[in-house]
Amino acid sequence: MGKATGALLGLAIGDALGHRTEFDEIEHIAQYCEDWRRLPLPEKALVTDDTQMTLALARGLRTALERGPLGPLRLERPVREEFVDWWRSPENNRAPGMTCLRSCRRLSDGRRWQAASDVGSKGCGANMRVAPIGLVKELTPRQLAGAAQLQSALTHGHPTALAASDLTAYAVRRLTEGLAPSALTAELRAYALAHRTRYDDFWLGDLAKRAQDPSPEHFTARGWDDCLGVLDRLDAALAEPDVEADPCLATGEGWIAEEALATGLLCFLLLPDDPVAAVRRAAYSSGDSDSIACLTGAFAGAHLGATAWPADWVERIEHRDELLAFGALWD
Repeated sequence: MGKATGALLGLAIGDALGHRTEFDEIEHIAQYCEDWRRLPLPEKALVTDDTQMTLALARGLRTALERGPLGPLRLERPVREEFVDWWRSPENNRAPGMTCLRSCRRLSDGRRWQAASDVGSKGCGANMRVAPIGLVKELTPRQLAGAAQLQSALTHGHPTALAASDLTAYAVRRLTEGLAPSALTAELRAYALAHRTRYDDFWLGDLAKRAQDPSPEHFTARGWDDCLGVLDRLDAALAEPDVEADPCLATGEGWIAEEALATGLLCFLLLPDDPVAAVRRAAYSSGDSDSIACLTGAFAGAHLGATAWPADWVERIEHRDELLAFGALWD
Protein backbone atom coordinates (compact mmCIF):
# COMPACT_ATOMS: atom_id res chain seq x y z
CA MET A 1 0.00 0.00 0.00
CA GLY A 2 1.50 3.31 -1.10
CA LYS A 3 1.04 7.02 -0.86
CA ALA A 4 -2.44 7.28 -2.36
CA THR A 5 -3.63 4.78 0.23
CA GLY A 6 -1.79 6.72 2.92
CA ALA A 7 -3.40 10.00 1.91
CA LEU A 8 -6.93 8.59 1.82
CA LEU A 9 -6.57 6.74 5.12
CA GLY A 10 -4.96 9.81 6.68
CA LEU A 11 -7.75 12.15 5.70
CA ALA A 12 -10.39 9.78 7.11
CA ILE A 13 -8.41 9.23 10.32
CA GLY A 14 -7.96 12.97 10.79
CA ASP A 15 -11.64 13.50 10.07
CA ALA A 16 -12.68 10.89 12.64
CA LEU A 17 -10.34 12.36 15.26
CA GLY A 18 -11.77 15.82 14.68
CA HIS A 19 -15.39 14.64 14.55
CA ARG A 20 -15.70 14.87 18.32
CA THR A 21 -13.75 18.12 18.72
CA GLU A 22 -15.08 20.15 15.76
CA PHE A 23 -17.29 22.56 17.69
CA ASP A 24 -15.32 22.53 20.96
CA GLU A 25 -13.02 25.15 22.40
CA ILE A 26 -9.62 23.95 23.64
CA GLU A 27 -10.74 24.35 27.25
CA HIS A 28 -13.62 21.95 26.74
CA ILE A 29 -11.50 19.38 24.91
CA ALA A 30 -9.07 19.50 27.84
CA GLN A 31 -11.84 18.39 30.19
CA TYR A 32 -11.76 14.91 28.66
CA CYS A 33 -8.21 14.86 27.26
CA GLU A 34 -5.60 17.05 28.95
CA ASP A 35 -2.73 16.28 26.56
CA TRP A 36 -3.23 16.71 22.81
CA ARG A 37 -0.62 13.99 22.22
CA ARG A 38 -3.03 11.46 23.76
CA LEU A 39 -6.19 12.42 21.90
CA PRO A 40 -7.87 9.05 21.26
CA LEU A 41 -9.38 7.81 18.03
CA PRO A 42 -12.93 6.79 19.01
CA GLU A 43 -13.49 3.05 19.19
CA LYS A 44 -16.17 3.49 16.55
CA ALA A 45 -14.21 5.80 14.24
CA LEU A 46 -17.02 7.54 12.38
CA VAL A 47 -16.17 10.18 9.79
CA THR A 48 -17.99 13.39 8.85
CA ASP A 49 -19.19 14.95 5.62
CA ASP A 50 -15.51 15.64 4.80
CA THR A 51 -14.75 11.98 4.08
CA GLN A 52 -18.23 11.34 2.69
CA MET A 53 -17.74 14.05 0.07
CA THR A 54 -14.17 12.94 -0.63
CA LEU A 55 -15.52 9.50 -1.47
CA ALA A 56 -18.31 11.02 -3.59
CA LEU A 57 -15.68 12.93 -5.57
CA ALA A 58 -13.52 9.81 -5.81
CA ARG A 59 -16.42 7.78 -7.25
CA GLY A 60 -17.25 10.47 -9.78
CA LEU A 61 -13.60 10.85 -10.74
CA ARG A 62 -13.21 7.10 -11.21
CA THR A 63 -16.28 6.99 -13.47
CA ALA A 64 -15.01 9.94 -15.50
CA LEU A 65 -11.57 8.37 -16.00
CA GLU A 66 -13.14 5.08 -17.09
CA ARG A 67 -14.86 6.97 -19.93
CA GLY A 68 -11.69 8.51 -21.37
CA PRO A 69 -9.34 11.47 -21.01
CA LEU A 70 -10.48 13.88 -18.32
CA GLY A 71 -12.29 17.05 -19.40
CA PRO A 72 -14.89 19.31 -17.82
CA LEU A 73 -18.01 17.60 -19.20
CA ARG A 74 -16.64 14.14 -18.51
CA LEU A 75 -15.87 15.10 -14.89
CA GLU A 76 -18.87 17.27 -14.12
CA ARG A 77 -21.60 14.79 -14.97
CA PRO A 78 -20.66 11.87 -12.66
CA VAL A 79 -19.43 14.14 -9.87
CA ARG A 80 -22.71 16.06 -9.96
CA GLU A 81 -24.57 12.74 -9.65
CA GLU A 82 -22.42 11.63 -6.72
CA PHE A 83 -22.81 14.96 -4.91
CA VAL A 84 -26.58 14.87 -5.35
CA ASP A 85 -26.66 11.25 -4.10
CA TRP A 86 -24.69 12.39 -1.03
CA TRP A 87 -27.14 15.26 -0.49
CA ARG A 88 -30.08 12.84 -0.60
CA SER A 89 -28.47 10.13 1.55
CA PRO A 90 -29.84 9.43 5.04
CA GLU A 91 -26.18 9.16 6.11
CA ASN A 92 -25.79 12.87 5.33
CA ASN A 93 -26.27 13.74 8.99
CA ARG A 94 -22.70 14.60 10.03
CA ALA A 95 -23.01 18.40 10.32
CA PRO A 96 -22.68 19.10 6.58
CA GLY A 97 -21.90 22.61 5.41
CA MET A 98 -24.75 24.84 4.33
CA THR A 99 -23.09 25.81 1.05
CA CYS A 100 -22.76 22.15 0.06
CA LEU A 101 -26.39 21.47 0.96
CA ARG A 102 -27.77 24.48 -0.90
CA SER A 103 -25.60 23.98 -3.98
CA CYS A 104 -26.33 20.25 -4.19
CA ARG A 105 -30.04 20.99 -3.97
CA ARG A 106 -29.65 23.31 -6.97
CA LEU A 107 -27.54 20.73 -8.80
CA SER A 108 -30.33 18.19 -8.28
CA ASP A 109 -32.79 20.07 -10.52
CA GLY A 110 -30.57 19.84 -13.59
CA ARG A 111 -29.62 23.49 -14.00
CA ARG A 112 -26.18 24.42 -15.37
CA TRP A 113 -23.60 23.94 -12.67
CA GLN A 114 -22.49 27.58 -12.93
CA ALA A 115 -26.01 28.56 -11.88
CA ALA A 116 -25.95 26.10 -8.97
CA SER A 117 -22.59 27.30 -7.62
CA ASP A 118 -22.35 29.78 -4.76
CA VAL A 119 -19.86 32.38 -6.01
CA GLY A 120 -19.95 34.12 -2.63
CA SER A 121 -18.86 31.15 -0.54
CA LYS A 122 -15.25 30.27 0.21
CA GLY A 123 -16.01 27.74 2.93
CA CYS A 124 -13.60 24.84 3.32
CA GLY A 125 -16.16 22.33 2.01
CA ALA A 126 -14.47 22.31 -1.40
CA ASN A 127 -10.81 21.80 -0.53
CA MET A 128 -11.46 19.34 2.30
CA ARG A 129 -12.61 16.82 -0.35
CA VAL A 130 -10.20 17.51 -3.24
CA ALA A 131 -7.35 15.09 -2.36
CA PRO A 132 -8.37 12.40 -4.91
CA ILE A 133 -7.60 14.83 -7.76
CA GLY A 134 -4.01 15.04 -6.55
CA LEU A 135 -3.65 11.26 -6.43
CA VAL A 136 -4.33 10.54 -10.12
CA LYS A 137 -0.83 10.40 -11.56
CA GLU A 138 -1.82 10.60 -15.24
CA LEU A 139 -3.48 14.01 -15.01
CA THR A 140 -1.58 16.78 -16.76
CA PRO A 141 -0.91 20.01 -14.81
CA ARG A 142 -3.81 21.71 -16.62
CA GLN A 143 -6.14 18.79 -15.91
CA LEU A 144 -5.10 18.78 -12.24
CA ALA A 145 -5.77 22.50 -11.84
CA GLY A 146 -8.95 22.45 -13.92
CA ALA A 147 -10.44 19.42 -12.19
CA ALA A 148 -9.58 20.72 -8.71
CA GLN A 149 -11.23 24.05 -9.45
CA LEU A 150 -14.26 22.58 -11.22
CA GLN A 151 -15.09 20.17 -8.40
CA SER A 152 -14.90 23.15 -6.03
CA ALA A 153 -17.09 25.30 -8.24
CA LEU A 154 -19.92 22.75 -8.29
CA THR A 155 -20.68 24.01 -4.79
CA HIS A 156 -18.21 26.78 -3.80
CA GLY A 157 -17.62 29.20 -6.68
CA HIS A 158 -15.74 31.91 -4.78
CA PRO A 159 -12.30 32.41 -6.35
CA THR A 160 -10.57 31.65 -3.04
CA ALA A 161 -12.36 28.30 -2.81
CA LEU A 162 -11.12 27.53 -6.33
CA ALA A 163 -7.54 28.58 -5.60
CA ALA A 164 -7.38 26.75 -2.26
CA SER A 165 -8.71 23.56 -3.85
CA ASP A 166 -6.12 23.85 -6.62
CA LEU A 167 -3.31 24.40 -4.09
CA THR A 168 -4.50 21.52 -1.90
CA ALA A 169 -4.57 19.06 -4.81
CA TYR A 170 -1.17 20.30 -5.99
CA ALA A 171 0.32 19.88 -2.50
CA VAL A 172 -0.98 16.31 -2.31
CA ARG A 173 0.48 15.53 -5.74
CA ARG A 174 3.90 16.98 -4.95
CA LEU A 175 4.12 15.14 -1.63
CA THR A 176 3.27 11.83 -3.32
CA GLU A 177 6.05 12.61 -5.82
CA GLY A 178 8.56 12.90 -2.99
CA LEU A 179 8.85 16.66 -2.47
CA ALA A 180 10.51 17.37 0.88
CA PRO A 181 8.10 18.98 3.35
CA SER A 182 10.64 21.73 3.98
CA ALA A 183 10.33 22.81 0.34
CA LEU A 184 6.53 22.73 0.19
CA THR A 185 5.54 26.27 1.16
CA ALA A 186 7.99 27.85 -1.29
CA GLU A 187 6.66 25.64 -4.07
CA LEU A 188 3.06 26.46 -3.23
CA ARG A 189 3.87 30.17 -3.28
CA ALA A 190 5.53 29.86 -6.69
CA TYR A 191 2.53 27.92 -7.99
CA ALA A 192 0.12 30.56 -6.70
CA LEU A 193 2.10 33.39 -8.29
CA ALA A 194 2.28 31.55 -11.61
CA HIS A 195 -1.49 31.02 -11.65
CA ARG A 196 -2.54 34.34 -10.11
CA THR A 197 -4.32 35.79 -13.15
CA ARG A 198 -4.93 32.56 -15.07
CA TYR A 199 -8.65 31.93 -15.54
CA ASP A 200 -9.27 28.70 -17.48
CA ASP A 201 -12.61 29.17 -19.20
CA PHE A 202 -12.33 25.71 -20.78
CA TRP A 203 -12.86 24.26 -17.29
CA LEU A 204 -14.87 27.05 -15.64
CA GLY A 205 -16.96 28.45 -18.49
CA ASP A 206 -18.71 31.68 -17.57
CA LEU A 207 -18.48 31.24 -13.79
CA ALA A 208 -16.56 34.51 -13.33
CA LYS A 209 -19.35 36.49 -15.01
CA ARG A 210 -21.60 35.58 -12.08
CA ALA A 211 -19.42 37.59 -9.71
CA GLN A 212 -19.01 41.40 -9.67
CA ASP A 213 -15.42 41.52 -10.89
CA PRO A 214 -14.42 43.68 -13.87
CA SER A 215 -12.68 40.74 -15.59
CA PRO A 216 -12.03 37.01 -15.21
CA GLU A 217 -8.40 37.85 -14.38
CA HIS A 218 -9.50 40.10 -11.53
CA PHE A 219 -11.85 37.39 -10.29
CA THR A 220 -9.17 34.71 -10.15
CA ALA A 221 -6.52 37.05 -8.67
CA ARG A 222 -8.75 37.68 -5.65
CA GLY A 223 -8.59 34.01 -4.77
CA TRP A 224 -4.87 33.57 -5.24
CA ASP A 225 -4.16 36.74 -3.26
CA ASP A 226 -6.12 35.35 -0.31
CA CYS A 227 -4.04 32.19 -0.50
CA LEU A 228 -0.76 34.09 -0.79
CA GLY A 229 -1.72 36.10 2.26
CA VAL A 230 -2.36 33.03 4.38
CA LEU A 231 0.89 31.45 3.13
CA ASP A 232 2.62 34.50 4.66
CA ARG A 233 0.98 33.67 7.98
CA LEU A 234 2.02 30.04 7.60
CA ASP A 235 5.65 30.95 6.95
CA ALA A 236 5.66 33.25 9.98
CA ALA A 237 4.28 30.44 12.18
CA LEU A 238 6.89 27.99 10.90
CA ALA A 239 9.68 30.53 11.53
CA GLU A 240 8.79 30.46 15.25
CA PRO A 241 7.28 26.99 15.67
CA ASP A 242 5.15 26.31 18.73
CA VAL A 243 3.72 22.83 18.68
CA GLU A 244 2.01 23.35 22.05
CA ALA A 245 -0.11 26.28 20.87
CA ASP A 246 -3.55 25.98 19.32
CA PRO A 247 -2.65 26.03 15.60
CA CYS A 248 -5.74 28.10 14.81
CA LEU A 249 -4.17 31.07 16.58
CA ALA A 250 -1.47 31.28 13.91
CA THR A 251 -3.22 30.53 10.61
CA GLY A 252 -6.93 30.70 11.31
CA GLU A 253 -9.78 28.51 12.47
CA GLY A 254 -10.27 26.75 9.15
CA TRP A 255 -13.92 27.49 8.45
CA ILE A 256 -12.83 29.21 5.24
CA ALA A 257 -10.86 27.53 2.49
CA GLU A 258 -7.50 29.26 2.65
CA GLU A 259 -7.33 28.96 6.45
CA ALA A 260 -8.21 25.26 6.40
CA LEU A 261 -5.38 24.72 3.92
CA ALA A 262 -2.86 26.75 5.90
CA THR A 263 -3.73 25.31 9.33
CA GLY A 264 -3.76 21.77 7.93
CA LEU A 265 -0.34 22.43 6.42
CA LEU A 266 0.92 23.98 9.66
CA CYS A 267 0.10 20.88 11.70
CA PHE A 268 1.72 18.63 9.09
CA LEU A 269 4.84 20.78 8.73
CA LEU A 270 5.32 21.12 12.50
CA LEU A 271 5.46 17.31 12.74
CA PRO A 272 6.32 15.99 9.26
CA ASP A 273 7.79 12.71 10.53
CA ASP A 274 5.17 12.00 13.20
CA PRO A 275 1.85 11.70 11.36
CA VAL A 276 -0.13 10.48 14.36
CA ALA A 277 0.98 13.49 16.41
CA ALA A 278 0.25 15.79 13.47
CA VAL A 279 -3.39 14.72 13.11
CA ARG A 280 -3.85 14.81 16.88
CA ARG A 281 -2.48 18.36 16.99
CA ALA A 282 -4.83 19.33 14.15
CA ALA A 283 -7.90 17.78 15.78
CA TYR A 284 -7.04 19.28 19.19
CA SER A 285 -7.84 22.79 18.00
CA SER A 286 -10.46 25.46 18.47
CA GLY A 287 -11.68 25.77 14.89
CA ASP A 288 -13.04 23.45 12.20
CA SER A 289 -11.08 20.61 13.71
CA ASP A 290 -12.29 17.77 11.50
CA SER A 291 -11.52 19.62 8.26
CA ILE A 292 -8.12 20.80 9.50
CA ALA A 293 -7.19 17.28 10.66
CA CYS A 294 -8.61 15.78 7.46
CA LEU A 295 -6.21 17.92 5.41
CA THR A 296 -3.30 17.28 7.77
CA GLY A 297 -3.87 13.54 7.45
CA ALA A 298 -4.01 13.74 3.67
CA PHE A 299 -0.69 15.62 3.55
CA ALA A 300 0.98 13.30 6.05
CA GLY A 301 -0.23 10.17 4.29
CA ALA A 302 0.80 11.52 0.88
CA HIS A 303 4.26 12.14 2.30
CA LEU A 304 4.80 8.92 4.24
CA GLY A 305 2.42 6.36 2.73
CA ALA A 306 -0.01 3.89 4.24
CA THR A 307 2.42 2.59 6.86
CA ALA A 308 2.19 6.00 8.57
CA TRP A 309 -1.05 4.93 10.28
CA PRO A 310 -1.47 2.46 13.16
CA ALA A 311 -3.00 -0.80 11.97
CA ASP A 312 -5.63 -0.79 14.71
CA TRP A 313 -6.72 2.71 13.66
CA VAL A 314 -7.04 1.63 10.04
CA GLU A 315 -9.15 -1.37 11.06
CA ARG A 316 -11.63 0.86 12.91
CA ILE A 317 -12.09 3.64 10.38
CA GLU A 318 -15.50 3.97 8.75
CA HIS A 319 -15.49 3.26 4.98
CA ARG A 320 -12.16 1.46 5.34
CA ASP A 321 -12.75 -0.95 2.47
CA GLU A 322 -13.71 1.74 -0.01
CA LEU A 323 -10.79 3.94 1.02
CA LEU A 324 -8.41 1.01 0.52
CA ALA A 325 -9.95 0.23 -2.87
CA PHE A 326 -9.39 3.77 -4.13
CA GLY A 327 -5.90 3.75 -2.68
CA ALA A 328 -5.07 0.55 -4.55
CA LEU A 329 -6.51 2.02 -7.76
CA TRP A 330 -4.38 5.17 -7.60
CA ASP A 331 -1.22 3.61 -6.18
